[in-house]
Amino acid sequence: MGNVTLPTPVFLAGGALCVVAGILVGSVLNHDSAGRSTAQVVSFDQSTSRLCLKGDVIKDKDGADATGKLCGTLRSPSSRTPSKGDDFSFYSIRSTGELNGKSQSQVVIIGDVVD
Repeated sequence: MGNVTLPTPVFLAGGALCVVAGILVGSVLNHDSAGRSTAQVVSFDQSTSRLCLKGDVIKDKDGADATGKLCGTLRSPSSRTPSKGDDFSFYSIRSTGELNGKSQSQVVIIGDVVD
């Protein structure tokens, strides 16, 4: 029986791959993490991917309007189209910037219909 040694870069790359795989598996299995919220679908326009949500958690979200709705562009790997009244589990990201000297704001919603 002999010893087999790996070159240091191969050993480190293998270790890094294991860490990344662990993080990926953990994030997939722990889908109800602290940043994820659940609200109700108010409307969804499939042609523009514009989704509007309402609920108690919406008032605390950046980008919510005065009526208590959060509207934004849906980015989702979902195969199910959201319908009015569906429960929707999501993350939201609001970005702001300037375009041609005018302040612009955009909300992106990432999530899926709760079964």
